[in-house]
Amino acid sequence: MTGLAQLPPQLVALVLLAGSNILMNLDWYGHLRSKSAPVLLVILGAWGLAFFEYALQVPANRIGHQVFTAPQLKGIQETLSIAGFFLVSTLWLGEAISLRQMVGFALMVVAAVLIVGD
Repeated sequence: MTGLAQLPPQLVALVLLAGSNILMNLDWYGHLRSKSAPVLLVILGAWGLAFFEYALQVPANRIGHQVFTAPQLKGIQETLSIAGFFLVSTLWLGEAISLRQMVGFALMVVAAVLIVGD
């Protein structure tokens, strides 16, 4: 057997959650780049993209729950969500993140690390 089944479940869960969170942030914030698009079209597009986000997130949580608790998975997800937001905000939207915002996000990551380290 080849592929994901040979990798440690921790790594598989992290990779799938990272992909899911990139899609989630594109889903939630990516449309801000084209504000002239009709809202209904944006909603339908976001709904379609959410399917692929969930197609990664659900198996990530199932596989991850073999080795992490649900609170640990949530802490990992929140950390990856912040990282994904940075990527979408800076690379896709071209918006810088201020030092104050960076410190706030860092504190959220500290909280998530405390949850995961349990």
